[in-house]
Parts: sequence; C-alpha cells; structure tokens
Amino acid sequence: MSKLSLTTEGDTIVVVKRRFDAPPEEVYRAHTDPELVQQWMLGPEGWTMPVCICEARPGGSIRYEWSDGKGGGFYLTGEFIELDPPHRILHVERMHLPDPTPDNRIETIFTADGSGTAMVMRMTLPNAATRQAMLATGMEHGMEASYVRLEAQVLPAGA
Repeated sequence: MSKLSLTTEGDTIVVVKRRFDAPPEEVYRAHTDPELVQQWMLGPEGWTMPVCICEARPGGSIRYEWSDGKGGGFYLTGEFIELDPPHRILHVERMHLPDPTPDNRIETIFTADGSGTAMVMRMTLPNAATRQAMLATGMEHGMEASYVRLEAQVLPAGA
C-alpha cells in the first residue's frame, strides 16, 4: 500500500503528501543534497540520474537528467526561490520533453510528526492542460517508487 497521497485542487494544483520515518532535518537534506538526490529521485526501477545539479540556495540552479538505460530519458531545469531549512523549499521547474513546459511552482513543507516527518508538496501549474498532461505521465507511481527508495536507502536506519 502506498504511503503517498496525491490530490488535486481547482484546475492547476497538485498536492502530494507523504510521511517519512526520519526527522525533518534528514528529509530536507535528502531533497537538497545533490549526492543524495541522485541516489533516490529515480522514479521506476531501472532509471538512473546521470546528471544532478542541485544548488540549494536562493537563485541556485536545478537540472536533473534521467535515463531509462535504453536510450530514452528526459530532463528538467529550474531555480530555487526560497529555502528555510529544514522546514520549506520553494522552487520552480520545467520539464523538457523536448520543449520546456511552462513553470511549475513547487512549495515543499517538512513538519515534525512524532518521530518522523510529514511532507506536503504543493505544485501550482500554469493551466489545467499542463496539469492533466503531467498527471497522465504516471508521476504518482514514479514518485512513490522514489520515496520508497529514499526511505529504504538514504534516510538513516531507525531514525
């Protein structure tokens, strides 16, 4: 059973919620340290991230490139807007498929929840068509596969 909850609001918003069995500091770090991001943010089994630029500071660049190992892949670019460690990340990103999508504004909040962390990610897309196209990619499955990997392989055991 998936620990991930994905819902929509209005025509342009996607809200992703998930709880992790690790403190906010560790979950936040896993979202901002490029060496850690490259280990877990891979989507479905068999994918890799050969390029990971994650300059976690206001104005810092983001570039993630994924490969399916069979000659296919895609990438995204973006910029960090605000960071409030270990509580909040605000950034924009655009997928290149191959042309760039309009900006997706993403706010991720990490809140202490007992011995773990409740994460809420709120994606604000420019229009309903962009949101529909993004959801049609199967992103929910890929996100949950990545978060399972994050919890199993990156976050401290027993945290």
